[in-house]
Amino acid sequence: MQIRVSQKGWMIVTGVILLFTTLVVGRNLLHAIRIKREIRALEREKTHYTEKIEQDSTLVEQLQYDDYLEEYARERFRMQRRDEQVYIVEEDD
Repeated sequence: MQIRVSQKGWMIVTGVILLFTTLVVGRNLLHAIRIKREIRALEREKTHYTEKIEQDSTLVEQLQYDDYLEEYARERFRMQRRDEQVYIVEEDD
């Protein structure tokens, strides 16, 4: 018993295979685009945190000196000595 497929049948089978292949390739392409976007976002985030680490490292080095530590505490946390009066003048940007 032989099964004979007409030319129209082969065209339908070929069309189904091409459609399936196109869908799979398109899905993989969209997935690759999403991954590349995520990689770019993560690289930007990495650059941001690398710069932040450099700034913090510089700050840690500077805070090892008592003079800078006192200045930093006064400016950042508005600290003062016991018998000292501090007037805060803020400038509008």
